[in-house]
Amino acid sequence: MDFLRVKEDEANEPHKGIIEALRVAALEWTFEQINFVAGRRGAVAEDNFYNQLEKLNVQAGKRDKILLAHVQCTCEVHDTVMRSYYQQIHGGNCIKKFSM
Repeated sequence: MDFLRVKEDEANEPHKGIIEALRVAALEWTFEQINFVAGRRGAVAEDNFYNQLEKLNVQAGKRDKILLAHVQCTCEVHDTVMRSYYQQIHGGNCIKKFSM
């Protein structure tokens, strides 16, 4: 879980000032930044993901569907990155060999 803590800290850093300003402006409200971390090669820490959804009061019955959509989007983005890299290295026509 050290990986998640480091990623949380990295994600929170740029927004610390905004969160603090909101806390000062609206003392009666509670503010918390909730991050959804996708790890190396698109790995998703499932327990952490569900905990974050719970913080947002997402119904238990909807969490699996949201996780599935998140993982699918993460995989699609990684696929796009890998195809782009391959195309840059090997030229434009090589990608057609691997298209489904």
